Amino acid sequence: MKAEIPRVIVAGTHSGCGKTTIATGLMAALFDRGLEVQPFKTGPDFIDPSHHTLICGRASRNLDICMMGEAGVTRAFANATAGADISVIEGAMGLFDGREGSDKASAAHVARILGAPVILVVDAHAVSRSIHATIKGFRDFDPKVKIAGIIYNRIGSDRHRQMIAEEEYVPALGWVPRQKDCEIQSRHLGLVMAHESPALKQFGRIIAESCDLDGILAVAANARPLAVPAGTAKKSHTSHRRAVIGVARDPAFCFYYQDNLDRLTRAGAEIREFSPVAGEVPEADAIYIGGGYPELHAAALEKSRSTKTIRTLAQDGMPVYGECGGLMYLCGSLETEGKEHRMAGVLPGRAVMTKRLAALGYVKGAFSGPAGLWPGTVGIRGHEFHYSRVEFDRDARWAIRLSAGKGIDSGNDGLVEHATIGAYTHAYFTDAFARCFVDAAAAWARR
Repeated sequence: MKAEIPRVIVAGTHSGCGKTTIATGLMAALFDRGLEVQPFKTGPDFIDPSHHTLICGRASRNLDICMMGEAGVTRAFANATAGADISVIEGAMGLFDGREGSDKASAAHVARILGAPVILVVDAHAVSRSIHATIKGFRDFDPKVKIAGIIYNRIGSDRHRQMIAEEEYVPALGWVPRQKDCEIQSRHLGLVMAHESPALKQFGRIIAESCDLDGILAVAANARPLAVPAGTAKKSHTSHRRAVIGVARDPAFCFYYQDNLDRLTRAGAEIREFSPVAGEVPEADAIYIGGGYPELHAAALEKSRSTKTIRTLAQDGMPVYGECGGLMYLCGSLETEGKEHRMAGVLPGRAVMTKRLAALGYVKGAFSGPAGLWPGTVGIRGHEFHYSRVEFDRDARWAIRLSAGKGIDSGNDGLVEHATIGAYTHAYFTDAFARCFVDAAAAWARR
């Protein structure tokens, strides 16, 4: 089947060139025109998609070839774009930067799979004619990747623009002036989350004033028809409800792949979000605690009613699954800024924040939950990125064995106690993994 889906990838020459600001500003400008914009992000990032979702009013999806495979990327793209007028895909790092120095999973790789034209963001600060050498290099580097336009960022003046515009090797689609009042703060895992700063949403006005939106729409409309794998069409219904899964969602726990939540729903789960920071506790048959920033809210979590209740439920055998920040929260304590805070105390270990990056990269392995509670053994793929370590008890048990990646300790991940599992792996759920989770929740509901 062929699908006509207007689409464009906004990629950069390198990290820090202003790509995220331009991409999210473009989403906002198109949304303000009344268009239904479906946002995407290449790679495993959680933070930029939070800004996309806030701006577009549609859940931003990750397009990650390492975790999803090429066919999986195409399926996810085709499913998510139903009802949208245009798709804007933000690339990660530089256009051709893929896994471990290769092209794999780069924005260029995604562009080739989806037949998506690329708009390249280049940083024009402190450069004029020399910028065209960079543009020509990117244009010619991979003939299978179509760079359809350039957005020049951080233009210093009209004279600066005129000097660059003396020559043109790829059509200019935008001249964005240098900004000082629309910058967004960063922290150790990247930009702050969308709920913490509206700066990127405000950038839509600047993009509307400084970019050729009609030209960008024409580029997106000229994308070649996309070959959609059979069976990709979005399901018109979900499975009947088999269990309720409480999903922690607040400033401390905010890293989730939307596809994971969708798969749980299709497997028969009703999702009920709650805030551990606020002391909320859902009526549920299982709990899913994603990553985020528990270290920034450790004092509140220590005092939270949720922390004590989750400990009791876990000790009673309720299935609980935590990823990265969720893992840290499920440990006995969390040490940050030289102070130790008591956490849920379910898993036999303590989490300690580190000043240096402890792990970064894709992971692959096999998951096997506690017998009788998390049925079956399934493959698992995902990503790890954290500035912490977990000091675990000598008799610790593991639910995940990694063939690629570090995990908690030398390829061991998924610390187990009762029916609770905590892992550093941010897993991209398969249908089989989602069924295992919902099966465990349904078994608990029938107890």
